[in-house]
Amino acid sequence: IILDPLDIYELTKNLNTTFENLLKEQIELHVVDGMILPNLKMTDKNVCPFLKEKRCSIHSFRPGICRVFPLGRIYEENRLDYFLQVEGCVKENRSKVKVCKWLDTPELKKNQQYLIDWHAFRKKIECILGEMSDENQKKTITMFLLNTFYINPYDTEQDFYPQFYARLDRIAQVIA
Repeated sequence: IILDPLDIYELTKNLNTTFENLLKEQIELHVVDGMILPNLKMTDKNVCPFLKEKRCSIHSFRPGICRVFPLGRIYEENRLDYFLQVEGCVKENRSKVKVCKWLDTPELKKNQQYLIDWHAFRKKIECILGEMSDENQKKTITMFLLNTFYINPYDTEQDFYPQFYARLDRIAQVIA
């Protein structure tokens, strides 16, 4: 399960820890579409590290992908749509629930724009890296992105979104 920068911000803030400490037990790094990204580190039994006694121990600040389940997301032309993954929902009598209520996400419109922007950025980086032949240059860029968006801590006393967009703007100037 891939974690985005907001997920890491929420985990470090609410668990009062650092990215490096999360790497010890709860997350691991994988290359996804050319970028090095943090993922939840599943246990030997393929169980989330935050699942304790069959309950989510971080439910109030769980990662976005957990928050959205059993919905899926489709990104199309600066837009975000949701769909129900029928096979992912074992509930028999599914009643209609508005997506905004299901997601239970603070500042939903800001969050959705952030997700659209983060997805577009990842796609752009995927294209840039795909056109490069120098593996050392690719590694330098992916490490720079990992440091910028994940390892360098966000100020958890401040709102996440302005910090994220300031980092995104800095990166845009570098890769322009």
